[in-house]
Amino acid sequence: MRRLGLTAVLALALAVFGLAPSASAAEPAPAELTFATDTATTTPGGTVNLSMTLTNNKTYDLWFVYQTIDPTWLTTQRPDLKYAITGCSLATAAGPTACSGTGPTDLGTNYGAPVPPGQSRTVTLTLQIAADSGCNGNIGFYSYFYAEFSDGTNTSGGPVHTPETRVLCS
Repeated sequence: MRRLGLTAVLALALAVFGLAPSASAAEPAPAELTFATDTATTTPGGTVNLSMTLTNNKTYDLWFVYQTIDPTWLTTQRPDLKYAITGCSLATAAGPTACSGTGPTDLGTNYGAPVPPGQSRTVTLTLQIAADSGCNGNIGFYSYFYAEFSDGTNTSGGPVHTPETRVLCS
């Protein structure tokens, strides 16, 4: 009982002198990665465009990005679902431009860093579903990323999950 009383007195003293932690709105993450797809369903032989948008929420340039993208565990449990990443493009003011790589370990270079403060870059991957793919299953991915800024700080995030695409039977 004495410890509870001592804790209450200490908390009251901190609050009176303005030393108590104050409630405030949460700061946005320094960099944010979001995903979207152009369709929630497809059939064997179809394509899905998977867009990844990286936003720089800091007041410094984002200089470097490293990003992975891997299938979710549930996707790997359906070996009959056959797909491949067949294209990659970066959205620019002049229109889409081809990416420098589409592998799971080199996606970060495709964002065209540096990314100025408050701006976003969108990379779109084309997911081709094989004509002989199984159906009635979901394909989804998760991603981790690491970003470095011009002020010398860095951040990492993830896993960030993509929306799942349902492969329907024709």
